[in-house]
Amino acid sequence: MIRPDLSTPIPETIRAAHFIGIGGSGMSGLARMFLAAGVAVSGSDRSDSQNLRDLADLGADVHIGHDAANLGDADTVIFTGAIWPENPEYLLAVERGLPVIHRSQALHWLIGGRRLVAVAGAHGKTTSTGMVVTGLRGLGVDPSFVNGGVIAGLGVSSDTGADDLFVIEADESDGSFLLYDTSIALITNVDADHLDHYGSHEAFDEAFVRFADAAGEAVVISSDDEGARRVRAGLGHDNVLTFGRAADADVRISDIVTEGPVSFTVTHAGRSASARLAVPGEHNAVNATGVVAVLVALGHELAPALEAVAAGFSGTVRRFELHGAERGVRVYDDYAHHPTEVAAALAAARTVVGDGRIIALHQPHTYSRTQLMAGEFAHVLEELADHTVVLDVYGAREDPIPGVTGELVSSAFDDPARVHFVADWQAAADYTASVARDGDYVITLGCGNVYQIIPQVLDALRQGGSSGAAPEAVDDGLAQGALSERSEPK
Repeated sequence: MIRPDLSTPIPETIRAAHFIGIGGSGMSGLARMFLAAGVAVSGSDRSDSQNLRDLADLGADVHIGHDAANLGDADTVIFTGAIWPENPEYLLAVERGLPVIHRSQALHWLIGGRRLVAVAGAHGKTTSTGMVVTGLRGLGVDPSFVNGGVIAGLGVSSDTGADDLFVIEADESDGSFLLYDTSIALITNVDADHLDHYGSHEAFDEAFVRFADAAGEAVVISSDDEGARRVRAGLGHDNVLTFGRAADADVRISDIVTEGPVSFTVTHAGRSASARLAVPGEHNAVNATGVVAVLVALGHELAPALEAVAAGFSGTVRRFELHGAERGVRVYDDYAHHPTEVAAALAAARTVVGDGRIIALHQPHTYSRTQLMAGEFAHVLEELADHTVVLDVYGAREDPIPGVTGELVSSAFDDPARVHFVADWQAAADYTASVARDGDYVITLGCGNVYQIIPQVLDALRQGGSSGAAPEAVDDGLAQGALSERSEPK
């Protein structure tokens, strides 16, 4: 992978931008915004996708596969950390002496001098950013925005608004969230991750302190998350608004009811308002409370702000997203790729599955995270899912680490009957279908390409179970319903 050099000068003028890796949710959203700004856009990705087709329809010159010829007459090249230094388009851009900037620098160029709301945190960024955008729109504000995922109610991950307000999901993974001139900073939580970049928990926390203290107007930060409390203690900012369950939170959530879509009450400055979201999960109620705190910091009243969020937000793509149902088994996908996120996704599923069981299809993401957190993943999956099927590791930008496979997670389960490691996708789909029965939820978990197994799972369900690739499903009794009947986490 290429580590971004954020000190690289950003061109004042960009007329023709080439995006290496244009098909990703973040990059495609940026490309859409560049097109809207009148910039000629070209780009490439390793495989075809709906994002590429949509960009082509908007006028972008897109290519499948990476080739130096794709660079064309671009005057600026934009890349993500997922590409390798050997990429031929990257090499030619360097040879030509073109400005080669990271996607965060391209976003900085787009924002210009507009009033910026930046959403950061180890978990909940995409959902919270979507909530801020839909909440603002419900209040009559038309912001520009760039999110890390598609906002379900809007059908896009980015758009250009008419008002002088810009909302972004700010990425802490490589420190690029420190680049922006933020007006209001929202920190959902500070759960140490990406230590391959930061090197230590202390350095990770310090980056969030720097991000928050640089906010020009206000900092909104969790009162409950342990890491956020550490960061809060280190802040020198004179306008900090806390949110959460804590009795002393400035914007406090209470009366949470999680059966079905979550409902709750929010209190600020002696006034309270209640709402019910269209999505399940206590974590979404907490995310919404942080968003309401942001809207209050922007000058909106509590009750209308909460109503705008509740009425406008219907979820984001790849966050507990239903893909289909066969034989009474509903198949969902969730982007969760950290133990905390997996726990939140499974807990939310538990509130709506009723008497059904939860079968997790987990794809570990990156070798370094799997090596570091295999035991944590196993604990969460064993605690909150009825059964887990573990796929092999999605390496993303990393080279393999000897001995680190999905089996590292499955072997950390206390009860081996509750987990099954299957590296072959078709065998995993067949096994999952043979286990599942009417009323169950199957949930794919991971931020790699695990969602692409869903058609195979649905097809295996339609065929009535295993096609013969996973006979062990019958041998261990799971296909006959040996999974626990509990409807609450143990």
